[in-house]
Amino acid sequence: PCKHMHGHSYVLDITLSGEPMDRPGDPKNGMVMDFADLKTIVKRCVVDHYDHALVLHESERSTIDLDHPLFGRTRFTSWQPTCENLLLDMVARIRAELPQVSSLSHARLRETATSWAEWEGGS
Repeated sequence: PCKHMHGHSYVLDITLSGEPMDRPGDPKNGMVMDFADLKTIVKRCVVDHYDHALVLHESERSTIDLDHPLFGRTRFTSWQPTCENLLLDMVARIRAELPQVSSLSHARLRETATSWAEWEGGS
């Protein structure tokens, strides 16, 4: 069934690791990273790029009419757009934007309630 055009409502879970800040008096004291800052990074790097987008392998570029409004948010990739590969791309995008005081240690991309891909730091 997945060879035909279809969509998913993905859920991305990520886990950061790092040392909590030790800055008494700072409102962010005790945080590895403020969740609001993390949310901003994920929105910019992942949600803004993929939300409501059709993700296709670049070999399929000639099969669609890019001037048609239905294909206005098409993203072409050099890799097969599986859940696993989407997750690897999302991990790379997020890791590139994280401050050096924290690191991405785990990520899970849920395609459905019973299907997901996971990534562990260093993988």
